[in-house]
Amino acid sequence: MTTHSQTEKPGAFRQVLQTGTHTLHADVAPALGGEDSAPGPHDYFDAALAACKALTATWYAKRNGLALERVETHVERDDSRERQGTYTLKVKLAFHGALSPADKQRLYNAVAQCPVHKLMTTSTVDIVTEPLEACAPGRARER
Repeated sequence: MTTHSQTEKPGAFRQVLQTGTHTLHADVAPALGGEDSAPGPHDYFDAALAACKALTATWYAKRNGLALERVETHVERDDSRERQGTYTLKVKLAFHGALSPADKQRLYNAVAQCPVHKLMTTSTVDIVTEPLEACAPGRARER
């Protein structure tokens, strides 16, 4: 899977992101020179965790016959110590449906193991940055 990002307008911060068949946008806050017209990179990082926990709960419930109707996930970011190497995400979950306390505990145990949570906390992520052969403006890259 490749994700491609390209500046939408010359000189602007806003990016058009292509991942698979999906188009997303990213921007930065006005304090940084952007227009806050879309989520920023940190927002997508946090959202990945929220989505993964909700999807993991749904997958687990379906697999185990639990009466989960829907999931609410709220992720609160504390990035005040990010420059010192600590980025804190506080996750709050609500499971809706005819679930016993034991069912809910099983779901909490399952979401603690969601793939993005594990990626963020137990994996070594190697990032290699290198030149990309530029595309003509307005033309999508071949995949």
